[in-house]
Amino acid sequence: MSTWQPSPQGLSDLLQLLREAINPSADGHNVQERLEYFNKIPDYNNYLVYILTQMPQEDQYIRSVAGLTLKNNIRSHFPTIPVEVLAYVKECCLLHIGDSGVGKPVSLVIAAIVARGNIQNWPQVLQVLLEKLDDPNQVLVENAFSTFQKICEDSARDLDSVINGVKPLEYMIPKFIAFFDHPNPKVRLNAISCTSQFISLRSEPLMTRINEFLVALFNRATDDDVDVRKAVCQSLVGLLEVCPTVLLPHMPDLVDYMLFCTQNDDSDLALEACEFWLVFAEQDELRDNLRPFLHKVVPVLLKGMVYSEVDLMTLGGDEDDAHIADDEQDIKPRFHKASVVENELITKEEENNAEKKKTGLLDDDNSDDEDDEDDEDYEDFEDDEFYGEWNLRKCSAATLDVLCTSFETEVIHILIPLLKGELESGDWLHRECGILALGAAAEGGMQEIAPHLPELVPYLLNNLNDPKPLVRSITCWTLGRYCGWIVQTARQSPEARQHLLEPLTQILLQRILDNNKRVQEAACSSFSLLEEEAGTDLVPYLQPILTTLSAAFTKYQHRNLLLLYDTVGTLADVVGETLNNPQYIDVIMPPLISKWQEISDDSTDLFPLLECLSSVTTALGKGFKPFAEPVYSRCVVLVCKTLEECRLCAMDPTLEEPDKDFMIVALDLLSGIVQALNTDAEPLVASTNPPVVQLLSLCIQDEVAEVRQSTYALLGDLAISCFEHIRAVVPQFMPLLLQQIDPQAEHLSVCNNATWAAGEIALKWGTEIRDYVDPLLQRLFPLMVNPQIQRTLLENVAITIGRIGLVCPTLVAPHLELFIQPWLNALTPIRDNDEKSSAFSGLCEMIKANPQGAVKEFPAFCTAVANYHTVSPALHEAFGNILLGYKSLFGEAQWQQGLTSMPQEVRAPLHERYGI
Repeated sequence: MSTWQPSPQGLSDLLQLLREAINPSADGHNVQERLEYFNKIPDYNNYLVYILTQMPQEDQYIRSVAGLTLKNNIRSHFPTIPVEVLAYVKECCLLHIGDSGVGKPVSLVIAAIVARGNIQNWPQVLQVLLEKLDDPNQVLVENAFSTFQKICEDSARDLDSVINGVKPLEYMIPKFIAFFDHPNPKVRLNAISCTSQFISLRSEPLMTRINEFLVALFNRATDDDVDVRKAVCQSLVGLLEVCPTVLLPHMPDLVDYMLFCTQNDDSDLALEACEFWLVFAEQDELRDNLRPFLHKVVPVLLKGMVYSEVDLMTLGGDEDDAHIADDEQDIKPRFHKASVVENELITKEEENNAEKKKTGLLDDDNSDDEDDEDDEDYEDFEDDEFYGEWNLRKCSAATLDVLCTSFETEVIHILIPLLKGELESGDWLHRECGILALGAAAEGGMQEIAPHLPELVPYLLNNLNDPKPLVRSITCWTLGRYCGWIVQTARQSPEARQHLLEPLTQILLQRILDNNKRVQEAACSSFSLLEEEAGTDLVPYLQPILTTLSAAFTKYQHRNLLLLYDTVGTLADVVGETLNNPQYIDVIMPPLISKWQEISDDSTDLFPLLECLSSVTTALGKGFKPFAEPVYSRCVVLVCKTLEECRLCAMDPTLEEPDKDFMIVALDLLSGIVQALNTDAEPLVASTNPPVVQLLSLCIQDEVAEVRQSTYALLGDLAISCFEHIRAVVPQFMPLLLQQIDPQAEHLSVCNNATWAAGEIALKWGTEIRDYVDPLLQRLFPLMVNPQIQRTLLENVAITIGRIGLVCPTLVAPHLELFIQPWLNALTPIRDNDEKSSAFSGLCEMIKANPQGAVKEFPAFCTAVANYHTVSPALHEAFGNILLGYKSLFGEAQWQQGLTSMPQEVRAPLHERYGI
């Protein structure tokens, strides 16, 4: 194909277009469209590679743009590029990889072909590049290595395979290692980078030469070039993560080297070296190997946590800036998580939980990449309190956090005297660092630090008024990490409350209205943590809290407003119905309604606001009624608008897909309003236009799981409050609902909400549900007896079985023996509420219909009854009748024997409450 020649006119037109592309005054969008149009010409890419490699007389920048355009075409349109065109591009690139002017774009094109076309289809390129590494032309060697580096980065897994009976890495790895000592630092850097790509894959050709690799790496440890030393550190961190045993014999020297690098003036090198300690600290099996060096590592980490001059220049913000509007680029996108219907366990941890709807997605339904789970480990050190990108300060703090968790006492004993020096320093930068370290140590070191907290907390409270905003903000963060201790201690005496919880609440509220945005943000985050820990302990301070949060709505710029919604929503969750008080409603509702009116229907700011309103609505209950109509109507509009956009998009695929989060968040708030108003929601539902059942019928079949999830939550709430409005269409919904109750459910949260809705429908529909009882049970029973099932789903399955048993006992009772054991295990521990009551009432009806079905689990039934404290009169009578029935069934001797075998904590309540 090397005989190909461009047409002069075509070449001229393309060159003109490329010149326009680099002209700042040209219409970039128009140029891009015209370049894209060229892709319809079969040999367009020949022209690009011709300009790149055959036209040295052209401007070098134009040639580079041609190369980058070619690379992008290969990445975007590879399958449609004709074979002969690709062959010409390959030939030209391999011939001109040594061109000093355009070697870099040529490298990018070669790497793109390998990445998109797979190395199996072009193994010759490896042979050619390996040969070029021995060329006397140093530019050619550098460009060949640069190409290798991109290929290894993009296609490491493909290279680690057998191609035509040969493992290319068997030739490549030793060649790369041989170049670690090359006089050109760029070549040394690329050689190390290429080799290290295969550490995480544990590639056999590297593992069999691991000692050779290590020796060559150690020889570069003191390289004159900082980028080479950085690559050495990266490789050593990779080895520590993947195959630490090869490093253990060298550990004393390696530790000293990494400590030296962690303190280097080059911040990038210091960060790479600091990653070594983070990886080391995370690996439990290496704990004994790290222990002897803790006394050296901890002081270096502390040193790395002091703000550098570059950090301070980057951060700025050392002044009052609350009046300055935010840069919209700094505001993270918001996503909504659909509501999950949940019950409450009888544990302290859950007692402060909000009503059944206020939770995020079930773990199993989280579609994020696995990598996100790893990121969560350091989210405290990546959140907005720490600003900007991952750096030495964050890495040092995260490492200290992990070390305190792993080693507890040992690290805290090393840290405390060092902290004392930092916290007492006259230099605010060192005080700030000490406060950060104290916060980083909180999770793992609480037990050791707790005795010092009676002194430290007042010290921290004092620092909340420091003149430096960075000190105030980090102090907010650190106090947030110790909220649990403060709240627990404050509960022990009025004095402790007066000296700890009250001043913390008061000063954090002042900081929420700070004149520095960074401090506002940190204070809001910490106050949200305090709300979660303190719960109803904050009720005495609700008036000043709400007054402050209300004032913040007028003071905050865009970014912090989004955080403020979360703080208000969390407060509503934890104080619950206490919020339903006219004096509180008059303070907090006007700013919320004002924001509600300000934000447009297509702004994602609606997500946090609607989530906040859902929490407030649930807390206010019928107190929300004066605000309900406009909010309800707008939610209906949001759902209708999204459905219409979906309909148009289905007809015209060129239209942009609508963001269904708008619909999801609106459905959740509709659900919250119906739940809060209960039967008072009836006029709203009756006047919905189009009728609410019409919206439900479309949303319930949506392809997006979260839409279905929120729809089933709304369906269940409508069944509770306004059943007559959905009665006529329930037979249409039941087959769809059945499909979602799936033992192999991919989306557990949809299955969960559909299961819950089925139970609510059963209560209202009564015996009319009988035609669906068998199909429901066929789907519910496999879930009930599955020990691996998620707890929330298991509880809802049990409650729904109980409710179906309540309305159709004769249809469910014959199966009692199959499910009663896991049923009792699931529902005995949950809090006594209406849902539990209806489920146990159903169980009593089923036992009446089939007493033999529960005989084997009679002791477990007695345990459940004994642990049921807040029992309605009807259920109390039902329990009593069941117990007397079994006494009669067993006979006196067997009955007494059974009672004697029960623990005292079960026998005593049964005797006291039921006289047996």
